[in-house]
Amino acid sequence: MPSLSAIARRHTDLDAADVAWLQLIQADWQVIADLSFADLVMWLPDRQGKGFWAGDQMRPTTGPTAYVDDIVGTFLPAGRRTLVDTAYELGRIAREGDPEWRDEVPVRVEAIPVRREGRVIAVISRNTNLLGVRTPSLLEINYLQTASDLASMIAAGLFPSAGQRSDHADSPRVGDGFLRVDAEGRVVYASPNGLSVFRKLGLIGDLTGQLLTDLTRDLVPPKKRPDEETLSAVLGGRAHRDTELGSAGGPGDGVSLIVRSIPLRPKGEHIGGMILLRDVTDLRRRDRELITKDATIREIHHRVKNNLQTVAALLRLQARRIESPEAAAALEEAVRRVGSIAIVHETLSQAVEETVAFDDIADRLARLVIDVGSTAAKVQVRREGSFGVLDSEIATPLAMVVMELMQNAAEHGYADGDEGEIVLRAERHGAILDVTVEDDGRGLPDGFDLDAATSLGLSIVRTLVESELGGHLTLGHSVDGGTRAGISLPVE
Repeated sequence: MPSLSAIARRHTDLDAADVAWLQLIQADWQVIADLSFADLVMWLPDRQGKGFWAGDQMRPTTGPTAYVDDIVGTFLPAGRRTLVDTAYELGRIAREGDPEWRDEVPVRVEAIPVRREGRVIAVISRNTNLLGVRTPSLLEINYLQTASDLASMIAAGLFPSAGQRSDHADSPRVGDGFLRVDAEGRVVYASPNGLSVFRKLGLIGDLTGQLLTDLTRDLVPPKKRPDEETLSAVLGGRAHRDTELGSAGGPGDGVSLIVRSIPLRPKGEHIGGMILLRDVTDLRRRDRELITKDATIREIHHRVKNNLQTVAALLRLQARRIESPEAAAALEEAVRRVGSIAIVHETLSQAVEETVAFDDIADRLARLVIDVGSTAAKVQVRREGSFGVLDSEIATPLAMVVMELMQNAAEHGYADGDEGEIVLRAERHGAILDVTVEDDGRGLPDGFDLDAATSLGLSIVRTLVESELGGHLTLGHSVDGGTRAGISLPVE
């Protein structure tokens, strides 16, 4: 489905500032639709004046939809919807007494011009499915009155307000809790959910008639609420912004709320505001648990890394005290294997999530091969391509596999004094990662058979690739006459 900006760029003469204005309205799209109990469609004027393009639409969560199908990107010829034409040409809200019939459903339509800097740049049609209409309750009356005020502000170019973007991804919705305050900040209506939210703060009695700012000061201690300017602006309904506050209690106790305010001035004069409330106590508790869990996991990885480094140091000390060259070499190989695992855990101890950018690990493994190589050959390791980000469950065995393949290439591909290059190559093809380790050394011995190989290193590689990673290992000659080891494994 195309975006509003893409449709505007393709079919209209709206400039970037116009589109930005419409996107600010989009940010409050769901709030307006829920208050209206109606579907909203934003119609953008065609650059050739032949009609309008549907730039966006929003269905209400408070009532039945008037549009079964998505219409974003469709074209509305001029004359097809006279109310849209009228609102755009005359710059005023257009209403019609008789409903339209769509799929045997009566729909009441209202067209609202979107004004910016004195120009009408679009039209919003408000489409109400009349099958869902009943005798309105006090809540519905206040919803509809607030929707009407916002519509008048949009038509007059007074909505949206500059700088109104919320920092909260969990911003309140209409159904979470709704209050309406007058110009003095006194509550004139509170929805049942809105009243329940304040009861959790310790309110006894009703909200109606209360000065919301003063009441909140009484219920919320200073350390649990924002500064006085923000508190008065938001809870007084004078600023289009939001804030977070909570009730008294120790760490992890009490209630946490997000409070959002939209000032109302349908005729230019401030008449009050709409206050939306959301109880985010459980969300904040889960956030704290996730932070604690994340810190614990990172600490575990850090300690595992330290323990592995201790094991590697002990093995290295033992190797120095063994007279048998074969035994010492075996311990050195064990040191390198333990070190490759330690590098993964060190990376995970510094990561926010249980994923790692494997390129850094691969580069560190390459340096490890060069620094602690057991041969006198002068071998360089070069990486091509990118492994990307991998889950920790893949990263640990893959690190061991890559280390073993590079080490085997360095040890068995070159004689003492030889110079050469090992190329570590990684390519991702969708959900498949292909890794090759290719050298320009002396190659595999004649008659080599991977299935018959008894090398411990190759046995470790085959077991990890096939059992742990669910991949496939190949081993053969490279183009330069050296050895090419390849693995292919799923990463998603």
